[in-house]
Amino acid sequence: MGAVIGVEGIHKRYGSTVAVEDVSFEVGRGEIFGIVGPNGAGKTTTVECLAGLRRPDRGVVRVLGLDPGSEGRKLRERLGIQLQQAALPEDLKVGEALDLYASFYKGAPDWRPLLAQWGLEEKWNTRFKNLSGGQKQRLFIALSLVNEPELVLLDEITTGLDPQARRLTWELVRGIRDGGTTVVLVTHSMQEAEELCDRVAIIDRGRVVALDSPEALIRGLPTEASVHLGGIDAEAAETLRPLTGVSRVESEGDEVVVYGGGPLLVRVVVELDRRGITPSDVGIGKPTLEDVFLEKTGKKIRD
Repeated sequence: MGAVIGVEGIHKRYGSTVAVEDVSFEVGRGEIFGIVGPNGAGKTTTVECLAGLRRPDRGVVRVLGLDPGSEGRKLRERLGIQLQQAALPEDLKVGEALDLYASFYKGAPDWRPLLAQWGLEEKWNTRFKNLSGGQKQRLFIALSLVNEPELVLLDEITTGLDPQARRLTWELVRGIRDGGTTVVLVTHSMQEAEELCDRVAIIDRGRVVALDSPEALIRGLPTEASVHLGGIDAEAAETLRPLTGVSRVESEGDEVVVYGGGPLLVRVVVELDRRGITPSDVGIGKPTLEDVFLEKTGKKIRD
């Protein structure tokens, strides 16, 4: 798997604000690579440097073997981009938008198959202003693929979508990768990154704080086991604190969560049964990529 992106020590400052500081990573051909972190972490600035839309103050960027700063025209023939702040004229129709974007590229292929691929066949004559949020996002992604790029950069593609539209978009992004296109996915959603990405770079305050596959990052967490209990009151929860292996008991929303080590689930269930307490629900907590972020940065992703 050869590298299609190589970033080494890039730095970008806006006045007194450092947006990106000493960021380095590689993206392998044929993978979905996530750049994840909270809003304002430096994700979009990093991607704009990859696309040649901004020049880093220092550091080296190579994309498909090209320098985005000096060879941007060559690069954009082989690159697809969907940026977070994408917009189209309200009266532009779906087919007109695809035809317009195709005209930007030499020998662009027929864009009509993209209508079927992205569920827009019945909307080809619909004005942009009359599309739903999910349809607009699918159109933007289709526009980024109109030149059959080797690499596509997708920035916050599911922001504002309902759960059904978000899941559909995830499946379509997997299809882009499976079709041979390398994907760089920028998101503040750790769930999205965990679902889609082969590897992720977690960025916080302009720095890469972790880089690996989601599975490897989660596996490396020093996270305690947890048992989630529904339908028990505070008094019942207190009886679990003295159990061997229990480190703490906390209330989270409508449930009680017991943290600790060893055969925690067995100990909790046996104790509740001994006391004649029957919870409405019992579950085992699994660590997530958000737990990785919390461990690396000390704050939650939504901050």
